[in-house]
Amino acid sequence: MSKRQSSFIFFLSLFISGTIFIQMALYVLSLLAGWNVKFNIVEVCHSWMKAIGLSSLEYALDALVIYTLLFSIWHIGSQFFYASRLKNHIEQYKDNLLTNNMNQTYGSRKKDFIIVSNPAPIAITMGFICPRIVISTGLISLLTDDELKAVISHEIYHKDNRDPLKIFLLSLCASTIRYIPILKWFNHQYRIIQEVLADEYAIRIQETSVNLGSALLKMLKVGNQKKMPFAYASFADTSVNYRIEYMLDPLKDVQWKVPFKKAFLSLAIFILICVFFIYALA
Repeated sequence: MSKRQSSFIFFLSLFISGTIFIQMALYVLSLLAGWNVKFNIVEVCHSWMKAIGLSSLEYALDALVIYTLLFSIWHIGSQFFYASRLKNHIEQYKDNLLTNNMNQTYGSRKKDFIIVSNPAPIAITMGFICPRIVISTGLISLLTDDELKAVISHEIYHKDNRDPLKIFLLSLCASTIRYIPILKWFNHQYRIIQEVLADEYAIRIQETSVNLGSALLKMLKVGNQKKMPFAYASFADTSVNYRIEYMLDPLKDVQWKVPFKKAFLSLAIFILICVFFIYALA
């Protein structure tokens, strides 16, 4: 797996989703403001359905557009709500002394690390604009210094790559545009690739996979981290099998298993939309 594959998946997902979102947004604006939006895919769909006697489906298309946009707004709002609530919770249990020591140890002037008093082993990267790494005292007591450094290096990769924001965007696309099924696969595959790349970065920093592997096994033995209802990058709750396989054999490339049925269906739906757009331009 490579950074190029990750970027390809990310930008292809945004291209597919962005094309659909922009058309739907223009359509809603035309309804609310009475604009005459030329070259709109949904308007072409309406005209086409009327031409073949399926004008009753016009209302179903309206419902689909409105549902997709409203669900997108709800999804974005819920993300910010849960993230804000967790931020307040973190501030209550923040260990200021350990937090300052961690930031000084890793030379972080931006205060990228937050240490919270919690017996559970936690290591996550959260935040869309300025991502921060949250580590629990339970994790610090569980791991050795070298293992902790490996986990921190893993999370630093997620922070520098702004993975919480990218994961959120892909999950938004996959959940709101479910009629393009390949987007869900893109979302899952991106998470796998980024976890492997973060492991690769940590291994390259320490020049060994021993510390990272032992840290992962310790956290799995204690128990998987609880899933949180917002986008974040976590150390021990994603793609464990792929990551163990990579640690055992770093030279072996994990092959993609492309779901051809979903890919073909998604391509057919997207091409159909493009055909409507070309027809509108004609």
